[in-house]
Amino acid sequence: MRELLTVEEYAAELVSLVVPDPRTERLPLTRALGRVLAEDIRSTTPVPVFDNSAMDGYAVRWADVAAKPVRLRVVGDVPAGSDADPSVGPGQTVRIMTGAALPSFADTVVPVEHTRGDGDVVVVLEPPRPGAHVRHAGEDVAAGEVVARDGTTVTPGIAGAVAAAGQTEVVVRRRPVVAVCVTGDELVRGGGPLARGQIHESNGPAVGATLERLGAEVARTDLCEDRAESLVAWLDEAAPDADLVVLTGGASVGAYDVVRDVMSGAGGLFRHVRVQPGKPQGWGRWGRTPVVCLPGNPVSAVISTELFVRPMLDRMLGRPETPWLTGVAGAAWRSPSGRRQVVPVTLRTDESGRLVATPAHRGGSGSHLVTSLALADGYAVVAEETTDVAAGDIVGVRWL
Repeated sequence: MRELLTVEEYAAELVSLVVPDPRTERLPLTRALGRVLAEDIRSTTPVPVFDNSAMDGYAVRWADVAAKPVRLRVVGDVPAGSDADPSVGPGQTVRIMTGAALPSFADTVVPVEHTRGDGDVVVVLEPPRPGAHVRHAGEDVAAGEVVARDGTTVTPGIAGAVAAAGQTEVVVRRRPVVAVCVTGDELVRGGGPLARGQIHESNGPAVGATLERLGAEVARTDLCEDRAESLVAWLDEAAPDADLVVLTGGASVGAYDVVRDVMSGAGGLFRHVRVQPGKPQGWGRWGRTPVVCLPGNPVSAVISTELFVRPMLDRMLGRPETPWLTGVAGAAWRSPSGRRQVVPVTLRTDESGRLVATPAHRGGSGSHLVTSLALADGYAVVAEETTDVAAGDIVGVRWL
């Protein structure tokens, strides 16, 4: 009987095929979303740059408003963006807007809703605590402090922090260039009419989009017929310009599994992995370019990309591995004995804050149920020894 590898064992084989890519490029921050930083980003200034008001209200000396009520004379206005620094003496106040610089002689802000009156005199109705509603210079980030570290993926939050730190450009790692070939005589592109035995091709868009989401640059996504000479010609053309080649289909033990035949002839290895879906897998090299051979069923191909190609991209990009989170099953389902099951699921948070994972498709986790990928928010993973998942059982989860 053929030995089955664990998910970790097979992923380690694939990761050993690639090395971190030292090449980088400098991008405007506005174009860096999803890219991996190649250096630490430090703030050029304190954030906030100066003490400023967190509320619309009145800048005061706390000693003047420790008791209530108190009447203060309004001696100026400081809108956001103003460089004014009016003097605030005893018994005086300055009208101030959110984000405006706090006057040098003030130390506290009274929200406008805690006051009465306007014009030259205002009555403070509620005494604030000392220093209330003041954002202090550098309380978020000190000048020179790291706001985003090497290996971090740029998210909207990271982009905002980097911009607030005064940086407009970032150095990021070059995206790995991936060429994808989908094999199968039964596949038809372009939405045209189907003859008997034919289906619309979906692996190219699904796997290609998954690779892009995971940080790759998909240079090409092509369709090859099930003939060895066609696949060899494609590999000869595509592999030299790619950092990685991904093939789908023809990786099992069928009579027409051309990927297996061609790659085995080039020294490739084909494995059975303890996972469902995606048991038949393979890898090799075409020239110097690593080649990953994925199953042809669409859910298998996409989940295999998530499980096995993602760690390769992580290493090439020098970023940390994405951990699985912990959730609970939202329904009962079956899982195959001895194989780690990965199920497209919808995810929600229950009233206790737990992530609840429910199979996305009423048909279960079949490797042909491509609609399950459209309905899913993420994946649930079930341990190899588990055969029955009950509602409320602990499962691993990963957001898409």
